[in-house]
Amino acid sequence: METKEYTAHPSAIIDEGCDIGKGTKVWHFSHIMPNCKIGENCNIGQNVVISPEVVLGNNVKVQNNVSIYTGVICEDDVFLGPSMVFTNVTNPRSAVNRRGQYAKTTVKKGASIGANATIVCGHDIGKFAFIGAGAVVTKHVPDYALVVGNPAKQIGWMSEFGHRLKFDEKGEAICDESKEKYTIINNRVVKS
Repeated sequence: METKEYTAHPSAIIDEGCDIGKGTKVWHFSHIMPNCKIGENCNIGQNVVISPEVVLGNNVKVQNNVSIYTGVICEDDVFLGPSMVFTNVTNPRSAVNRRGQYAKTTVKKGASIGANATIVCGHDIGKFAFIGAGAVVTKHVPDYALVVGNPAKQIGWMSEFGHRLKFDEKGEAICDESKEKYTIINNRVVKS
């Protein structure tokens, strides 16, 4: 008899061939489809759909009503807000089968995507980027970038602790909470 190291509500459906890490929780009415790889200590909220072959790293938080489609990879410590959605086909038509033409989207370590945001496929989200609620992402998002709106536009930079960074004339900023230092070089942010 196989011992599960994760927890799933009885109403959740977990298809054969899924690899789900230790300490992960799958809540009410969620469906994990075949051949998904879900890391350790993830939280899969209520009414979530994770399509075949999706990869989630460790400590990924997926809030209620999220759809994660084939072609999506989320690295460690990603936050997916309530009712946000990924797409996986750039030109969908009901009468045209586009299986096998799914565009890839990677969400890098520590990124947060706000409630009701849409990530159009083929556009990667940089590490520790912050996508505002309701944003529609139609292009790549750099590391540490803060983007909002439809279509999403960058309006600033965020720290790894989720605080907006205020750069001085030397191009340096300090996170209000962690006191870690960041530097802006050639319109890119790095942690010093």
